[in-house]
Amino acid sequence: MPADINSLNDKNNLVANEVIKIRIVKNVLRNIPADINSLNDKNNLIANEVIKMFTSQISSLKKLTYYHNRFYHLNISFPYFPGARDLSELCCASNLPTNFFYQLSQICHNLQSIFIEFHNNDVSNELKELISSQNNLKTLALSAFDGSWANIIPTITKHSHTITKLQLYGDNEELPLLFVRLFSNLQEFIFSFYDGTGFEDFKMLQYVHFSKLQVLKIPYQCPRPQYIMKFLENNGKNLKKYYTDENDNALSLSVAKFCPNLKSLFVIFNNGEIDILKKIFISCQYLESIKIWCGEKFLTEKEVLETVASQSPNNFCELRIYNSSNSNISSEDLESFFINWKNRASKKLLSLVIIEDYYANLLTDYENMDIIEKYENLGIVKLTTIGYEKEKIDDDLDYYY
Repeated sequence: MPADINSLNDKNNLVANEVIKIRIVKNVLRNIPADINSLNDKNNLIANEVIKMFTSQISSLKKLTYYHNRFYHLNISFPYFPGARDLSELCCASNLPTNFFYQLSQICHNLQSIFIEFHNNDVSNELKELISSQNNLKTLALSAFDGSWANIIPTITKHSHTITKLQLYGDNEELPLLFVRLFSNLQEFIFSFYDGTGFEDFKMLQYVHFSKLQVLKIPYQCPRPQYIMKFLENNGKNLKKYYTDENDNALSLSVAKFCPNLKSLFVIFNNGEIDILKKIFISCQYLESIKIWCGEKFLTEKEVLETVASQSPNNFCELRIYNSSNSNISSEDLESFFINWKNRASKKLLSLVIIEDYYANLLTDYENMDIIEKYENLGIVKLTTIGYEKEKIDDDLDYYY
């Protein structure tokens, strides 16, 4: 029973409402036409009545998620839901029943965000019409792991001037990418591919100038480093956030050269590349946050902490560390870092985020924990821990589902 229900009348009303709902479902079951023999048809009817019952109480529906289940599929109808007129976010699969897209296209014209998951190469005219009928589409996310978005391109490019956030998810480097060049007002671009190295379409995209681009995230497979370097040369000046899993020396140096206004950064530095980090700190004076991998093949925690304390810009206030191997930081090194941070002119509270995996890290030593707690109490640092997988999902797939 909900905690805010105190009176007997409230409880009675709640029970009555629950009984009414149960009776509605019971009546639906009782009134199923005799000629409906298919279990799936019966399930569709029941599902639509139950959804109708709940959504009739929603005056304004803002987000709808509807995906295809290959084992069990419901054909949901929408004429009963006037609240869907206010729908602003839709997440769906491309292979849903066409009547779903048709019905939605008749009442819903103000979607601001659309996420489409492609399971084949086919795109229905009804889905195209739904997309075409939108008045102010701003965010578009396309996912193709079992199909292609090629046939939807002519439709989505009709919104190329209003879309400011574009996210592409896939595992096939042959998926078409050249249409991206038409999105002249793009502010955020997420390029998340689990497979591929060439991405030849990016050979042309590297020369395109996106004057408003502020966020570029390439969390998995990266196009050829020379393509991204040229892309940064053309678009790095306005970038506020840049993330990539690529650990290429020249590409990391290009961040210092072409991205002076960054506020948030993730690049992978190899062992011996501490000077590149220093150059980035010198060049990117607005930098507030950085994520760094440490470990045998990468920078050590000690050299990262020393460099952050002595050379990070005045605005810097967040350090995110992931250690791919056992930690080698000593309690003396850790305390020295906090003392140096305390003595900085900027006096900013440091947000220290430890990304935990199955390996040892800063937090496994009780003595280190005592030191961290000491400086937390002094208002020097705020410690946060997060699991590697959760951080990866939150960071890389901030729209997915």
